[in-house]
Amino acid sequence: MGQTTESQLEQGALLSTDISLAAVQHHIGGSATAGASVRSSEVWDPSRGVVQARVLLADPADVDRAVAAASAAFAQWGRTSLAARVRVMFAFRELMAANVDELARVICAEHGKVLDDARGEILRGLEVVEFACGLPHLLKGEFSDQVSTDVDAFSFRQPLGVCVGITPFNFPAMVPLWMYPLAIATGNTFVLKPSERDPSASNFVAELWREAGLPEGVFNVVHGDRAAVDALLEHRDVAAVSFVGSTPIARYVHERATANGKRVQALGGAKNHAVVMDDADLDFAASQLVAAGYGSAGQRCMAISVVVALQDVADALVERLAARARGLRVGPSLDPDSEMGPVVTRAALERITGYIEQGLGAGAELVVDGRELEVAGGGFFLGPTLFDRVGEEMSIYTDEIFGPVLVVVRVASLREAIALINRSSFANGTALFTSSGRAARIFQREVQVGMIGVNVPIPVPMAYYSFGGWKDSLFGDHHIHGMEGVRFYTRAKAVSARWPGADSGARHDLQFPTST
Repeated sequence: MGQTTESQLEQGALLSTDISLAAVQHHIGGSATAGASVRSSEVWDPSRGVVQARVLLADPADVDRAVAAASAAFAQWGRTSLAARVRVMFAFRELMAANVDELARVICAEHGKVLDDARGEILRGLEVVEFACGLPHLLKGEFSDQVSTDVDAFSFRQPLGVCVGITPFNFPAMVPLWMYPLAIATGNTFVLKPSERDPSASNFVAELWREAGLPEGVFNVVHGDRAAVDALLEHRDVAAVSFVGSTPIARYVHERATANGKRVQALGGAKNHAVVMDDADLDFAASQLVAAGYGSAGQRCMAISVVVALQDVADALVERLAARARGLRVGPSLDPDSEMGPVVTRAALERITGYIEQGLGAGAELVVDGRELEVAGGGFFLGPTLFDRVGEEMSIYTDEIFGPVLVVVRVASLREAIALINRSSFANGTALFTSSGRAARIFQREVQVGMIGVNVPIPVPMAYYSFGGWKDSLFGDHHIHGMEGVRFYTRAKAVSARWPGADSGARHDLQFPTST
């Protein structure tokens, strides 16, 4: 779902030695702290292509301190009443809503997405907070009266303890919001390790939690690279780990954390297909696909990166896609005229342009070449890119490019389209554009993908449903947020209770107990 986490684990962060730059600190035990580590990483402004700050990188001692703060806070927070916890959630929700624009600007400065896109991710994340405000109803247990003579049975759910979130650069507000509202509302404490590419949004949110009245240590932020991640995965006081990122690192996180006895949900990469039927409204489909493919410069885990076009409409569809792609306004993230901003780093830009060259070398037809874009003032800009007549064996089809590159594959039928999608190792999201209810029903039942849209190109579920893919897009048994999120952050107890009276007698019976 994101390339940043993979690069940070496999290659390490790009270390900074410039101490004149402002330092983004950790947030542990209710306050900002520099921690013990002397290492730091550069934080770039993607719109200008310049380093604007450095983020401090935690070492194992800093992780120990954050987990210790969370563990100490759990002793009280885990026993705090649901009513009191939800009052904090409501206060946090109001503060988030009041600070959407300011937080969006923080995101734009470090990620590069345009302002409306940043606002959008905050508002979608806020829906999880609102869902968590209804937790007293969601945590109601079950009760059965008189299951046996004078015996009642009931169940309830309790928090796990210290929970960890490891999140990617592409949604510095929304993806963490998929995790910590439910973790905290259910009585857990939380340590967030965000991407070092855009770390400031997490610190901004930590201050809002403090203003909302959350006790010290319940929510903590540690910035870092592989050293911090491994320390969290191995820490004996961490009960659960939530991760969103690339498939190789999702697999790594799941294997390492489960080996250390932790509950894990690890969401991996994606290569999302959208099928366009011959009965679809082509103008509507093209507009939706351009938005889904090029929004946030294609750096979304639910971006549409493959258009599967039926042969009869492929030429007309590609023509419409090309016209809309060429018309997109690409520019700095805070420019109100910009519809698409830069990619997050120069390394990302070079990686994506490398894929464009691979596509050309493999024989795909380059319809729109984003490398021709010129934006004044520097920055990591690449224009919308469109390939047609792409083969299933090409790297631009098989790999998660995570950039503004949309590829078109032509097929003869819906069945062929479904078979193509089902052969992919990724199974995060998919979409179908059609006016046929019958085609939609066949598609949604037979396609082997976790999230499906019918005339909806980015089928991110509402907060009260759960988000997650199949196959190599998910490692673990639980999807994220919704009721699966509630179950992930809690564990059940079942109680059988008898209150014997004076006339119950003291007879003992060694046979296995049965209902009477």
